[in-house]
Amino acid sequence: MKAILVRQFGDPDVMRLEEVPDPKPGPSEVLVRIRAAGVNPVDTYVRSGVYARLPALPYIPGSDAAGEVEEVGADVTGFAPGDRVYMIRTAKGHEGAYAERAVCQPNQIFHLPAPSSFAQGAALGVPYATAYRALFHRAAARPAETVLVHGATGGVGLAAVQLAHAHGMKVIGTGGTDRGLAVVHEQGADAVVNHRAPGYLDRIMKATGGRGVDVVLEMATHINLDKDLGLLAPRGRVVVIGSRGRVEIDARQTMGRDAAILGMTLFNATEAELASIHAALGAGLANGSLEPVIGRELPLADAPAAHRAQLEPGALGKIVLVP
Repeated sequence: MKAILVRQFGDPDVMRLEEVPDPKPGPSEVLVRIRAAGVNPVDTYVRSGVYARLPALPYIPGSDAAGEVEEVGADVTGFAPGDRVYMIRTAKGHEGAYAERAVCQPNQIFHLPAPSSFAQGAALGVPYATAYRALFHRAAARPAETVLVHGATGGVGLAAVQLAHAHGMKVIGTGGTDRGLAVVHEQGADAVVNHRAPGYLDRIMKATGGRGVDVVLEMATHINLDKDLGLLAPRGRVVVIGSRGRVEIDARQTMGRDAAILGMTLFNATEAELASIHAALGAGLANGSLEPVIGRELPLADAPAAHRAQLEPGALGKIVLVP
């Protein structure tokens, strides 16, 4: 089969399309024919060699994908050849989705409802699970609360907007382009604000009637954390989803508000938490309240271009690779 192989850590061009042996499922495993693979920021960190958990070289990048079950092991129940599924990782661990086929454990794949495309299925694993865990497991957000998605145009941001809207929260989303803000509004945001415009923090406060926001989901903590603390309502919470460096804050802003700064990574989720996340996501796909937005579809061979685009400012929706 064809797959993207990384033989050394480095810039995007270390990823090469190569011919590799077809994987074979064991008795308790499932072989998936991949139709679309999702590209996530963490994929770029692993490929460059700066991530805390690095696979042994050589490796196939990627954890999120969707496709059809091609073969099931003798001990597997609940899946059959031809089933449409999405996957959150492979049997090898974090890597293995940038390929034509992958072997998974049954608890690493989930049925993909018919209305969803394979590209949309490939957009679920990291972005939607991250948004769900940040919103519900870490922030414990509740209906009627106000949620600020600071950086709402990317895969995680749009997922958070849809999830918060579906659960009866007031949603404020920020972005850097008119096109991106229009999409955020279409996906359920009650108010949208250009975070590149002068005075945008005042516009956020105005949208809350001066009370402040209950929850901030922050994609660029290294830039925004101190500003976020000034936007919080009493007992407000900031969830750190993304950060690319150190940041200086005035911690006194948390004191009078009884505010909290909550870190998170999806990889700390327990098996029980993952099961609850994907049960909720499956229900949202089936009832139409969740509909992943695909920004770009590229051939598998264009993985280097996909990684460059992933880190460019102004990202809109999800980038997927098509084997």
